[in-house]
Amino acid sequence: MHKATKAALISALIFPGCGHFYLKSKLRGAVFALFSAGCLYVLITFAVKVANDISDRILSGDIPLDINSLMAEVSSQLNGSPGDPKNIATLFLLGCWGIAIIDSFIVGRKLAIPDNSH
Repeated sequence: MHKATKAALISALIFPGCGHFYLKSKLRGAVFALFSAGCLYVLITFAVKVANDISDRILSGDIPLDINSLMAEVSSQLNGSPGDPKNIATLFLLGCWGIAIIDSFIVGRKLAIPDNSH
């Protein structure tokens, strides 16, 4: 398997930027990894906030403890406007992940081309 293909698969299956680290392109890998980690932080923070809000409402008796009520409440919490931070973070994470896959493949291809400028 070529280095470019392996780097693209590593970025696709593990985390954005990991393929760049495999290719020893540490700065690019760090940029992709940190940007993706920031997006994940926003998404996880939102998920924990929603879970805490719903559990508080269950404990106070506002939401009955049955699966249909819980599913309806979770669905209503997840619906929002397109400008919500969770939606923007999701789009940025997916975009960053896709760009990292493509970029790691391109960097791997460039490393495989021998320099004949001697």
